[in-house]
Formats: sequence, structure tokens, C-alpha cells
Amino acid sequence: MSVQPSSTAELPQLPARISKDEINQLPLVRFSGKIHVVREEKDLAVAARKIRNAEVLGFDVESKPTFRKGESHPVALLQLATSNEAFLIQLQNIENLGPVQEILENPNIEKTGVAIRDDVKKLFEKYPFNPEGFVELSHWASKLGIVTTGLRSLTAIFLGKRISKGAQLSNWERPKLAPSQLLYAATDAWISRELHLAMKRHMEALEKEPS
Repeated sequence: MSVQPSSTAELPQLPARISKDEINQLPLVRFSGKIHVVREEKDLAVAARKIRNAEVLGFDVESKPTFRKGESHPVALLQLATSNEAFLIQLQNIENLGPVQEILENPNIEKTGVAIRDDVKKLFEKYPFNPEGFVELSHWASKLGIVTTGLRSLTAIFLGKRISKGAQLSNWERPKLAPSQLLYAATDAWISRELHLAMKRHMEALEKEPS
């Protein structure tokens, strides 16, 4: 499934804000493509081969939630998504990202998400790498006059859809993730890619406006 934005000439006026009540009235959207779970280093090459030619990848990470002040957990899951495939890399048994790290360091492949700086930092703490090609969607949103720039709000504003955050605080260090976790993780990465495509059209239209 791919959420297609309208043509540049028909782009709608964007609201600066959207409320939780307004979001909850929108239809739910979920990733409906193929979900690949990678648990071992030997499987990283297969994942990298399938995504290394992508121009844009949705990017996200998950960690076990913290409920005490000062507590923190290392990154447990790395998500990368194309239009129809999501690769969920469980990091507990992986010491070296290998060919996937090459993708994270490739400036010609845009990796896109919200609060991406924090996610990259957490990933860097476990796997030092040279991040290139990362795009922060909230920066684009701010340039377009959007005030509520979380992933759920941006999905509502730009795509007219609602994503579920129900599995957000689940245990991402589980050896076998639940189906609800897999779908949540895949959707979060994939929707970032869909937002990138939709928002880019608005950015291009803004750049064409006379100063």
C-alpha cells in the first residue's frame, strides 16, 4: 500500500495544528507489505541487497521503555522500510551491522523519520558509524508552517490517516516480537517514507512560490 499525495497543482492548504480528537476521527492506516525480521548477522546481507538501491527509506529504532528516572536501555530494534517491504533488525545478537551500516552511511540514500537525531544517537552508541543522508521530517514540517510535528500528527495532516501507537511502550527486547509489535514497527518506518514523499511535494511547491 502506498499513500499517494495529490499533484502539485492540487495540493491542499495545510493546517498548522491538529488535535487528538481530530486525529482519532481519521481512518487507521497500517503497513500492508512484507515484513522481514532479521535476528542474525548472517541475514544482514540479504536485507541490505534488497534496499541498497532505494532512493528513500523510512527509518526508525525502538528501545525497551523506561519507567524510572535516569533509567535507559540500549537500542533493540532498527527498522528500515521501502514502499512495500519493511526490515526489522533485532539487535540483541548482532555485533556488527556490516552491509546495513554501508546504507546508513550512504549520502545517496535518504533515511527519513521524526526525531531522527535522537534515534541516530542511540544507534551510534551501540554501533559507531558515520551517518549520512538522514532527513528530519519535523524540520520540513516547520518550514511549511506546521506546529504539531510528531509522527502521528504529520500523518494526519499530510496523509489524512491515523497511525496506532498502541505498541509503543511494549518490550522491544523480547526474543520473539508479538505480531502487534511487528506491525507497529513496520508501520512507523514505512509511514515516515510516505510522509517524506508527500511533504517533498509541498516543499517543492513552496520553493516555486515567488519571493
